[in-house]
Amino acid sequence: MPPLRAIALWQDDGAQGVELAAQGYHGFTPDSPTNIKSASKSVMSALAGIAIGRGLLESADQPIAPLLRSDLPASADPRLARVTLGNLLSMQAGLERQSGQNYGRWVSSPNWVRSALAAPFVQDPGTRMQYSTASTHLVAAILTRVTGRPLLDVARDWLSPIPGFRITGWDRDPQGIYLGGNQMAMSTRSLLAFGATYARGRSGGRAAGRPRGLDRRKLAAPHLQHLQRPGIRLWLVPGADGPGGTCAMAGAMAGRWSMCSPRRGASRPCPSR
Repeated sequence: MPPLRAIALWQDDGAQGVELAAQGYHGFTPDSPTNIKSASKSVMSALAGIAIGRGLLESADQPIAPLLRSDLPASADPRLARVTLGNLLSMQAGLERQSGQNYGRWVSSPNWVRSALAAPFVQDPGTRMQYSTASTHLVAAILTRVTGRPLLDVARDWLSPIPGFRITGWDRDPQGIYLGGNQMAMSTRSLLAFGATYARGRSGGRAAGRPRGLDRRKLAAPHLQHLQRPGIRLWLVPGADGPGGTCAMAGAMAGRWSMCSPRRGASRPCPSR
């Protein structure tokens, strides 16, 4: 597998868990930072959930228009008032997607938040999913505003209870807002630590290392009943945990992923080129 850079495997043991194996390839190690691309969308979802747990946001059903009022277009489509935080995280905002062939044009605009909000509606909010990094970047803008702090500082603060988790780099937009859902760097072991936090919560392991708010948030949690809420920036993969089982996966282009096996209490990240 020439593209493979590193792989690691962790299993819950009822306490802190144990790393079963870790290996780097082609000059990389499990501790080498790499761009995790869209797997960072699951980090964004976790931060949104913690913000809810801390009372900075109301719920996944909170409308986003009042939170982004200063960036709304002058003649906004009335449907913008119906878009919720949950719609952004589930990629059901209804706005034209700013990924794929539209991504380059979007990140070339002078203001990514305003450009995303000014995109035309192609369907009603809450209907069909359309994959769009602009949606999670709007979440980043919201989190930046409600915390009043750079989002990298917030992430390092709120996710610091996770042993071994560390963001080593993160790109920003022209206004200085960290890019929600792309261009984030961390090591394989850091991505492993993030996935292990979810695996512990679902498998009944101890809550040590779980950030405050993570166990009470109303979205982005593949543990307890929240595993059954699809599309909140953790892919559910039926059958990947054996017959009748489901894995939760933070995934990205070119093989950056962290997969949690709830029944086995396991997590395995695998960054590739």
